[in-house]
Amino acid sequence: MATGTAELRAALPPALAESLAGWEEHLRLQRDLSEHTVRAYVGDVVSLLDHLVRRSGRTAADLDLATLRSWLAQGRTRGDSRSTTARRAASSRSFTAHLRRSGQVAEDVGLRLASPRAHRTLPGVLGADQARAVLEEAGRPPVGEETPADTALRLRNVLVVELLYASGVRVGELVGLDVDDVDRGRRLLRVLGKGRKERSVPFGAPAADALEAWLGRGRPVLATGSSGPALLLGVRGGRLDPREARRVVHAAVAAAPGTPDVGPHGLRHSAATHVLEGGADLRSVQELLGHASLATTQVYTHVTVERLRAVHARAHPRA
Repeated sequence: MATGTAELRAALPPALAESLAGWEEHLRLQRDLSEHTVRAYVGDVVSLLDHLVRRSGRTAADLDLATLRSWLAQGRTRGDSRSTTARRAASSRSFTAHLRRSGQVAEDVGLRLASPRAHRTLPGVLGADQARAVLEEAGRPPVGEETPADTALRLRNVLVVELLYASGVRVGELVGLDVDDVDRGRRLLRVLGKGRKERSVPFGAPAADALEAWLGRGRPVLATGSSGPALLLGVRGGRLDPREARRVVHAAVAAAPGTPDVGPHGLRHSAATHVLEGGADLRSVQELLGHASLATTQVYTHVTVERLRAVHARAHPRA
């Protein structure tokens, strides 16, 4: 939590601080949100409650629709983007809903709060040929001899890129995999996604080959007594850090000429787009990606339409 947020939280009246703490516990234990999401939501509501105090409010019962609206308007005046305003509104509505459910207020004032919808930008994706080039670069051995450790890291890096693109999993889901989460016979990953929801995700033959190479000739070289069951390991034998996985992806993408810079999420977007272009239905892609709502998956239909329009413009004689 940022220093400014911590200071504002410490200055809240006891009643508001208690309401905030109860809601934060709800986010962590019952909704099981990620630490990043909890931190962002709590920071938003600390700002809201500070605004309430400045308007002479001391308890959750003092939080009304006018306070919510003036708080959002203040942020817009300060330069908040539409997406930030939409997130702050969502945070406040979650807070007011909790206040109502826990009996701290008689009415959920957040139900009447309108907010702008965040602009949905089309995710950056690779073409199929570009994705193939990235995968080839990830697996290209260096000129000259490799040490066993160098070979192990290269095999790991190949697997990182192959699995991200083959399965469309999030980078956090990837580094969280244990060896037992991989069904090598059926080529399935057991993934623990957002909200601790488990799903099974298939992967193809190239990723299976990369997996066998890593497990046979890579992981044993890096593994230590403290490696535990982690599938992917860092250079010191611990579980691979998401930041290192991102670095691996960016390096592989940068090595492929003419390829736009994308990270792990770009490979996820690319996988979803290519599966849709191959004829998969939206529900199947929703299940593959672990989206709670089909509306989240529908952004990929716009990606494929944009790609179709580009092909039409380039190839059709009367485009």
